[in-house]
Order: sequence, then structure tokens, then C-alpha cells
Amino acid sequence: MNNSAASTVTEFILLGFPGCQELQYFLFSLFFGIYIFTTVGNGAIVCAVRWDQMLHAPMYILLGNFAFLEIWYITSTVPSMLINFLSETKTISFVGCFLQLYFFTSLGTTETYLLCIMAYDRYLAICRPLHYPTIMTQQLCSLLLSLCWVFGFLSYFVSTVQLSQLPFCGPNTIDHFVCDVDPLMALSCVPAPVTETVFYVLSSLIIMLTLLYILGSYTLLLITVFKVPSAAGRQKAFSTCGSHLTVVCLFFGALLAMYVSPTADNPAEIQKIITLFYSVVTPFLNPLIYSLRNKEMKAALKKVLKIE
Repeated sequence: MNNSAASTVTEFILLGFPGCQELQYFLFSLFFGIYIFTTVGNGAIVCAVRWDQMLHAPMYILLGNFAFLEIWYITSTVPSMLINFLSETKTISFVGCFLQLYFFTSLGTTETYLLCIMAYDRYLAICRPLHYPTIMTQQLCSLLLSLCWVFGFLSYFVSTVQLSQLPFCGPNTIDHFVCDVDPLMALSCVPAPVTETVFYVLSSLIIMLTLLYILGSYTLLLITVFKVPSAAGRQKAFSTCGSHLTVVCLFFGALLAMYVSPTADNPAEIQKIITLFYSVVTPFLNPLIYSLRNKEMKAALKKVLKIE
């Protein structure tokens, strides 16, 4: 590609994880296995919630939607990574790059909103158990889920379009495995402080506000749990929240490290590892976390997978 000032970039080169061909084959096998396990595991959760009448409660409907979201979230990155491992050119089209950026950020944003709804559900179930059935109805659950998906995909729409309108005249090499905001901003021919500021302010607000809401919900929840007189009651309350809190810690911990704390001076490899953690590792661990810590889900998954 001609990288002169007069040229226009029509494709980007995603360096991914550079290395010898043997390493590329190994990484392809590793991430292919992770992708298959993640899609099958989360797909089994979706099927269990859909087919098992015992799981037609708001908590499990939310979990089924979360598993469905995780399938698409990992699909926004890993298939292109797999192609990249076997490709000699390692290119992605201009349009393909910005589409990946849009779906990657939108699905991640939807996940933060969905984790908030799941925290609200657990707060109602434990702090207001008598009112829970009348407040968290199927209609309210469906409405909250719809808003979650709609606002998740609207949050970064304008910013992504603005970023795509910036001039890219070369170079066109992205030292990452996914089209993300930082490397694309760095490749723009002209500074775009307004677009950059909007992205980071929006990211910080979404991450911090949703995290504060979840932490606030769990603070109230824990206060209520510690007032429960019986140890068995406390154990039951903790068991219903432990899985969700584990996922929150894994997901938001990586997001804070990537988008809220300063990462511009971090080596590219560190940024890749952090991105891998919240975009690949969390969806991968989701089926294990929820199936191992929830008896009802474990029983439903055994039915779906035909395990005696």
C-alpha cells in the first residue's frame, strides 16, 4: 500500500501476536479450542434456560441473555484472530475494521449494562424478597433487557462514525489483535482531540457509573445478608450472588485497567493481554463459573448435555 500523504488507507494490518509459523499454529489451536468451548458452554446455558421450565425465572432469563451476549462478544474478536494466525498478509478492510470496533465496543457496553440489571435483580431478591415477584415481573425483565441491548448499541454509534471519518493516510499497521480505539487514533493523519476526549469520557462514565451501581447494590445486599440469623440462610444468599460477583470482578477489573487507568505508555503486549482478559477469558470462564456454583443450573445443563 502506498503510504504517502496523498494516499488513503483502504485496509489495516493487524499484527496480532507475532512469532514463527509454529507459534501461529499453536495459537490458532489454542484459541480455536477456547472459542469452541465458549460457544458450546454458553450455548448450553441458553438452551437450558430456554427448555427447562424450572429456569423460567428472571434470574435465569438474565443469565441466559448474558450467555447469549458472551457468544457474540467473543465472536466479535476470535474468528478474525483465527484467520489472522493463518494469514500471511494479516490484513483487514477499512470497513471491516470499523465494524469490528463498533460491535466490539457495543457488545462490551451491553455487558456492563446487563451486569447492572443482574445486580438489581439480586438486590430485589435478597433485600426485598416479599416484593420481588410483583416488581421483577416477566414484563419488567423483558423491558430492562430490551433497553440494555438498545442503549448498548447506541452508546458508541456516533463516536465510531466520527472516528471513521478521520483521515487515514498511512501507516496502516495496528499492533493489536483487534481494531480498538487507541491504535486507530494513533494512525489518524490529523489530531482529533474532541473525538478522543468523547471516547474516553464516555468510556470512563459508562464503566465507573455501572460499577458504582453494582457495588452499591452489593453493599446493600451484604448488609441485609449479615442480618440473616441463620448460617444456612446466609450461605444460600451468598451462593446466589457469588457467581455474578466473580464475573463482575473479572470483567470490570480488566476494563478499569484498560480504559480508565492510563495505558498509552504501556507496552502493546500488555494492552493485548488486558484486552484478551475481558474479551476472551471472561466469556470462556462464564459457563464454568455459573455451572459450578449453581445447583439448578448444573442440573439443567446435565439434562441439556445428556449427562447422567
